[in-house]
Amino acid sequence: MTTLDCHLQNFRQLDGDGPATVRVLRERALGRFAELGFPTTALEDWKYTNLASLAEHAFRLPDAEVPDEAAQLAAGARFGVGIELVFVNGRYAAALSSVAALPPGVLAGSLAEALRTHPELIEPHLGRYASFEHASESLTALNTAFVRDGACIYVPVGTALEVPVHCLYVSLARGDAIVTHPRTLIVAGEGSRVTVVEQYLGRGAYWTNAVTEAIVGAGAALAHHTVQREAEPATHVGVVAVEQAADSTFTSRAFSLGAALARTDIATRLGAPGAACTLQGLYVARGTQHVDHHTTIDHRQPRGRSRELYKGIMDGRATAVFNGKVFVRPHAQQSDAEQLNKNLLLSDDAQIDTKPQLEILADDVKCSHGATIGQLDDDAIFYLRARGLDAATARQMLIGAFANELIDPLEVAPLRAQLAADVAARLQAAVHPDGLALDRAPEGVQP
Repeated sequence: MTTLDCHLQNFRQLDGDGPATVRVLRERALGRFAELGFPTTALEDWKYTNLASLAEHAFRLPDAEVPDEAAQLAAGARFGVGIELVFVNGRYAAALSSVAALPPGVLAGSLAEALRTHPELIEPHLGRYASFEHASESLTALNTAFVRDGACIYVPVGTALEVPVHCLYVSLARGDAIVTHPRTLIVAGEGSRVTVVEQYLGRGAYWTNAVTEAIVGAGAALAHHTVQREAEPATHVGVVAVEQAADSTFTSRAFSLGAALARTDIATRLGAPGAACTLQGLYVARGTQHVDHHTTIDHRQPRGRSRELYKGIMDGRATAVFNGKVFVRPHAQQSDAEQLNKNLLLSDDAQIDTKPQLEILADDVKCSHGATIGQLDDDAIFYLRARGLDAATARQMLIGAFANELIDPLEVAPLRAQLAADVAARLQAAVHPDGLALDRAPEGVQP
């Protein structure tokens, strides 16, 4: 049985599941995936990320039952505040979730349930923003073909959701490798405000193929955080597609820490005047991990503003990719865009392929972009050791300061605490006690 046959067989398990309009969308998406197949390194956008192992593996869909260890895993990652939606192997687990009283008109829960109870609110948006027409988007087509469940957050006009919505996706594989296709839909109505955290973690060998779509209405504000903490043998591929209306604000923070291979694509379209976005990310990789981030900011109308900062910390033989694209269309006059990628290599064998890009077709703009790649500063380590710190502590302090620039500003306190602890633990192995000796002073400096 070929890999395509395997996915076709999995698809047949969904026959008759969901509204008719969703079934039509699924069938169209499956046909497109069958035409495109898995992306290969022959495509420019996948040049440095090889999915051959996925293309050759016959993944199965997980069973509907909730494994016993799911509750333990979820409990360790919960925030304990706000709205917490827990999904186990791609399906909503009501018993593990916590949804307090919601403001009138707000939906926060299972996408499958929302499609049954409020199709008029969901169907106009589902499948509209995450494209699957191009060869590089074939995995989005595969996710769309398997749309079944995931998180649905709908915030009506003028409503401010004061507590965060935490979408916790837990994957658990026993024996054969499984694949899940979680789908998240966020609709922020005109003048609304909402914070959404998506967190992915699990145990075993599995593949998470996730897609998030969001529409940010005029004058609305969406803060969206993705945290990838998958199991070490896992593969994670995620897509975030956002459409922004006039004077809207979209803030994205992406943290990638786990998985053997991880890729996240984040694209936002500033489709009306005055829209603004901030994209930030931190990726930490060690051993033989591979982590890939592709971002696209599309300035389509005047007076758009974008800020982008991604940071990477690489150790061992880890590899990473950053490909950031900023488009300024001919009508997007007075756009203001800044893009920067900074990378810290902790070993001689770590590698980063970084490619910040600007494509400007307007003449009244303010745009800049850049990338840096470096190692820990021997001078800085020496000065810290000269003040009584040992080599390991000095290194840990410098690496922590590099990472905390993106962790400290997080407004969701439990998320900030989780990330600080997790990043510190992952970096501990990179802090070697046999670092720079105190007597190796920089030139002209007395120890």
